[in-house]
Amino acid sequence: MKTALVAGASGLIGSSLVRMLLAEEQYSSVHILVRKEIDWFDPKLIQHVADFDHLDSISLDFHVDDAFCTLGTTIAKAGSQAAFIRVDHEYVLSFAKKALSLGAGGFFVVSSMGADSSSRIFYNKVKGQMEADLKTTGYPKIAIFRPSLLLGMRTEKRAGEKFAGWMMTAFDFAIPAKYKAIHVDQVAKKMIEVAKQGNKGVFTLESDQLQ
Repeated sequence: MKTALVAGASGLIGSSLVRMLLAEEQYSSVHILVRKEIDWFDPKLIQHVADFDHLDSISLDFHVDDAFCTLGTTIAKAGSQAAFIRVDHEYVLSFAKKALSLGAGGFFVVSSMGADSSSRIFYNKVKGQMEADLKTTGYPKIAIFRPSLLLGMRTEKRAGEKFAGWMMTAFDFAIPAKYKAIHVDQVAKKMIEVAKQGNKGVFTLESDQLQ
């Protein structure tokens, strides 16, 4: 039996991922790091209130097998480029290091289509730098998931994404596989599927490989 640790459990992909992990017989417990406790009760679910700005100082005393990271924001929601970097780069790396210190052998992270540390596009550049820095952490296994536009029920309103999702769904037949919109449940399902595989190394899965 394995233990999972999740960061980003209240988000769109994260909530789907936790739900699926709780249903997996291979995982005896699912620990989540949250800013404040969420209204979610399950015998296998353990919540830990954590300050992501100071993860190195939080005391955790359990062993982790697999760490799943679905942390992510937008520049508009973060409020500035610096705040965006803090969430999508610094928090991800801090979480990875914390999970590694607890024994995690696998790290499974959601990035973004187009992630590239040399990109001129700020969003893609930050995601690419996050991926590059993760590869230096020393994990035996790292899997990076780069979904296209995500489909699912968000708690906050994003009119632009809603319209884009409708357009991509309507014209799905004409869109190349790599760029097709993908449902959050499919991303979560693939993350668990890859985590259950016994191979080691660094793996990057583009959106069409998550279908």
